[in-house]
Amino acid sequence: MRSPRVRAGGGRSRPRGGAAHRSGPRLLGARVAPLHPGAWWLWSLGLGTAATRTTNPLLLGLLIAAAGYVVATHRSSAPWARSYAAFAKLAVAVLLIRLAFTVVLGSPVPGTHVVLAFPEVPLPHWAQGIQLGGDVTAEALLFAGYNGLKLAALLICVGAANALAAPARLLKSLPGALYEIGVAVVVALTFAPHLIADVQRLRAARRLRGRPDRGVRGLLQVGLPVLEGALERSVALAAAMDARGYGRTAAVPARVRRTTSALTLGGLLGVCAGTYGLLTAEGGTYGLPVLGAGVVAALAGLRLGGRRTPRTRYRPEPWGVHAWLVAGSGAAVAALLALASARDPDALHPGVVPLVAPTLPLWPAAAVLLALLPAFIVPKEPQDPEEPS
Repeated sequence: MRSPRVRAGGGRSRPRGGAAHRSGPRLLGARVAPLHPGAWWLWSLGLGTAATRTTNPLLLGLLIAAAGYVVATHRSSAPWARSYAAFAKLAVAVLLIRLAFTVVLGSPVPGTHVVLAFPEVPLPHWAQGIQLGGDVTAEALLFAGYNGLKLAALLICVGAANALAAPARLLKSLPGALYEIGVAVVVALTFAPHLIADVQRLRAARRLRGRPDRGVRGLLQVGLPVLEGALERSVALAAAMDARGYGRTAAVPARVRRTTSALTLGGLLGVCAGTYGLLTAEGGTYGLPVLGAGVVAALAGLRLGGRRTPRTRYRPEPWGVHAWLVAGSGAAVAALLALASARDPDALHPGVVPLVAPTLPLWPAAAVLLALLPAFIVPKEPQDPEEPS
């Protein structure tokens, strides 16, 4: 057996091509910093805001396709990243339910192209405005489909943020005033993935043992271990949160507390009033200033409220150039679609009476394509290759 070569200093020489040699370029190369999760949420909220400004199915389809492409290129393999499919199924269900309500309950939209004819159920006089059965027109179905597709696009945009932004990293980025609420939200969001993983693991174990895993009997025998595991995780989580000082607050003057409450409450009311103004045609003049004032007041209240919950951050999330570009692309799409809806409402809200095919407006469509910017500028997180043992 040959002895290893020994250097003059007494240490063994490193073999070429070994693990230490393979790890050299990884240590010398700069690791790509992941994108701030708040940028993904601002991008998706911008797309959702743009979806509320139009009922054109072609523009809504472009928004859905853009969000889906970015998710497909930058989604990780974490369990929380699989929620996009659930949001997509929910969006399809919402669209179908909206059409079903139109078929069953009728629609106030008049039409002449009858698609289906059902017997109408007579209702008492106090139920005027409600229709059960009757003729279902193509105009009514098209109107319901446009509005249902708008809500479906909004759900898909929110689902994109859930699939791209890690809940734990987003919790680290929250201000101190929202930390406790953020912990509760993150625990609630991660409950379903953990529950599904436990059910799949226990069903696989029962199949390996030759025991039934379907039907009422299999559900009952799987449900008890799942409930036991959930209770154990709850107790462990409560102990960990208590050990980290969850719920403890610092003493602040009464004047600061009153100012914080006034700013936060006034800011939230301003955000609600400004959002309502932006979503209605009559409030377009006052909506944006009220929304801006509400956001500034709410941020000031959160800044003061952070004094009651002092906390330190280990490796805070960096907000770099890529985060600004991603958030700016979502804001640009929302602003350009809002401008287009004000200047050319007929193109962004196609009519159904008379029945005409929707057209694709060129510059609003080009504005929607800005949502694809994160797919090309955001670097993917490197995956470490598996090394042989």
